[in-house]
Amino acid sequence: MSLVTAHNLTKTYRAGDIDVPAIKGVDFAIAPASFVAFVGPSGSGKSTLLNMLGCLDHPTSGTLKLLSTDIATLDRKAAARFRGEHIGFVFQDFNLIPVLTVFENVEYPLRMVLNWPAEKRRDQVLRLLAAVGMSDQADKRPDQISGGQKQRVAVARALVSKPKLVLADEPTANLDHDTAYRILELMKQMRDEFGTTFIFSTHDPKIMGEAEVTFSLEDGRLQNGGHRV
Repeated sequence: MSLVTAHNLTKTYRAGDIDVPAIKGVDFAIAPASFVAFVGPSGSGKSTLLNMLGCLDHPTSGTLKLLSTDIATLDRKAAARFRGEHIGFVFQDFNLIPVLTVFENVEYPLRMVLNWPAEKRRDQVLRLLAAVGMSDQADKRPDQISGGQKQRVAVARALVSKPKLVLADEPTANLDHDTAYRILELMKQMRDEFGTTFIFSTHDPKIMGEAEVTFSLEDGRLQNGGHRV
């Protein structure tokens, strides 16, 4: 059974009186616990596709199903709830909250989105910080740790709510070569431990080389049916 399926998926934006197609009738399926990359140049539709996968935007036509739920049927409130329960995000600029500690950044989805009780939050945050090797940095703020450490915190935050799917938008773009590889290896370890599917939007050869399946996007269309390496 697929975790994600898309059939004849399209997304068109309105710019004044002009329709601008961003995704043009794509079909794909992604299995659970996969390590998948959508690759292509800027403007190919990668970010648009990730926004739809993250329930941040609705398809114009076609179907996109996550965990058998048709994303187009979710209103704004239902989409936010679905996102909070099932999807984690990792961004290229980390998106950590500067006034919060490392612990509080990882805790944030459990406190503000899922409203877990304090003791349950603490146990889960400590487990994730240990898993990403950041236990000894828990009381520091983001401006007191390195870029690689920030991305480790971002991975922990993405996984803290036990999502089935993590979406990573150019997660290695601001990291040096060695740190980027260490983060990718960490993500694979997290995939193996938690059974989480990771989907990347990228043009980074490092991620393309590590992905088990790559989908190539160009001008809003898939150029292959998913190349398995």
